[in-house]
Amino acid sequence: MEAIPIALFWGLALLGLFGKSHVLLYLFFGSMPFGAFAVVPPELTGGLTLTPTPMVALLIIMRSLCSWGGLMFFASAARSRKRLLLLFLFWLVAIVTTMFMPRFFAGEVTIIPVRLEVFTFGEPLQPTTQNFSQLIYLTISVFAVFAFARLLRDPVQRQHALSAMCLGATLAIFTGLLDYLSQYVTLDSVLEPFRTATYALMTEVEIFGGKRVVGLMPEASAYGGLCISFLCSIYFLRHAMSNRWLRERAAPLLIFLLMLFIWLSTSSAAYVALFVFGLVAVMEWGWRKNTGSTDTFMRRGLGFEFWTAFAALVGLSLILLFNPSLLDPIAEKVDEMILNKTQTSSYEERSMWTAIGWQALADTWGLGVGIGSTRTSNFAAAIFSNTGVIGGLLYFAFVLQILLRKLPSAIDGVDNAMLNGVRYAYIPPFVVGLLAGTTADFGTHNAFLYGIALAVVASVSKKQKPNILRTTRRITGQRPVHVFCGL
Repeated sequence: MEAIPIALFWGLALLGLFGKSHVLLYLFFGSMPFGAFAVVPPELTGGLTLTPTPMVALLIIMRSLCSWGGLMFFASAARSRKRLLLLFLFWLVAIVTTMFMPRFFAGEVTIIPVRLEVFTFGEPLQPTTQNFSQLIYLTISVFAVFAFARLLRDPVQRQHALSAMCLGATLAIFTGLLDYLSQYVTLDSVLEPFRTATYALMTEVEIFGGKRVVGLMPEASAYGGLCISFLCSIYFLRHAMSNRWLRERAAPLLIFLLMLFIWLSTSSAAYVALFVFGLVAVMEWGWRKNTGSTDTFMRRGLGFEFWTAFAALVGLSLILLFNPSLLDPIAEKVDEMILNKTQTSSYEERSMWTAIGWQALADTWGLGVGIGSTRTSNFAAAIFSNTGVIGGLLYFAFVLQILLRKLPSAIDGVDNAMLNGVRYAYIPPFVVGLLAGTTADFGTHNAFLYGIALAVVASVSKKQKPNILRTTRRITGQRPVHVFCGL
């Protein structure tokens, strides 16, 4: 039975590799909800689980970079300070720390193993297969940034990516619905072929007398984080969608359903991120309302969004006024999952992971213990403890460089909407990472956001060059000199 979905996946993968490139974009986002699915039988990989999204990202890398033009693009971007030099240096630092630190500090530093099978207060550092596997996953994420930055320079491909994002969100909702219904209807024959990962799958956990919805992800927190990522990307990037039906009909429905399934996931980190999403959405609305730009892409939908939020607040006020007991189940769940979270054994265990990760960084004099050596419950702690102070600073400097990127003031329209959307879409999932991030791999979804931001800036700069050259020729009356520089 497992052979059928595996064959279907690789058939679609080959179609994307040798057919039209945008097929891989749809497969990339469409594969994200299948985080518990091993696309290669684990008995053939020595127990290592190869999930579909990193495999699709690898195919995108092959298609975008494995050519002479792709290699030239990689070399140019990797040595350009304004493009991907910082990320490339971070990757080199990660390789060095992973190769040498687990051996240099073996037995002298206490860590929490990434492949955690039983409860532990810490174990001595030593080289493991997790160093290799986690470094491979990080390498795929790093190279995926390069691949997306090249592939998405074409505006048509960027629109395909936004449509593919909606497909992925639809599948996340559908798989969540199937998992939710499985407590009432027997659906094992449908779900089990996609739950073939070798690591622990917490798919039958109950809380408050109900099932925690996990979809086809390993656990509720992973499913909640996936829905948060789709929610933020669709909400903040919807203004860049050229398809009106997708922007005005499909996107609002998906946003509502994603919020519903985030609630059903009962993930504390996802709940906090949902609250942060609300704050960021208000900030984004206020910025669009008060900006002096006349860009219709940035200002459209303001009235609809305001009256929708106003109606929701009025409805909530009426409930509180006439029948506040209706909100008791919601208040109870928020109180238990967020306000009293610090009193749970899970919180204590995860806090211990993070504390041991920071201590490992100190015990190695800031050099780090290598990718895949220790697990944390905080993405920042994972980055610094795994790659050291130098690696952490390089990575977060790169992130700031991406988020602070600006287009020329004369550029309006879809490009501005897309770049601004990336900035806001990054924040809530980042909060999830700070609450539940276990490894230093920033993931392929973030790789997509970084890549599309770079692609937008590069494509706008490319469109401006002919105008600059024409202006130079008109002013000087001479043939302009072409100067090539990194963007």
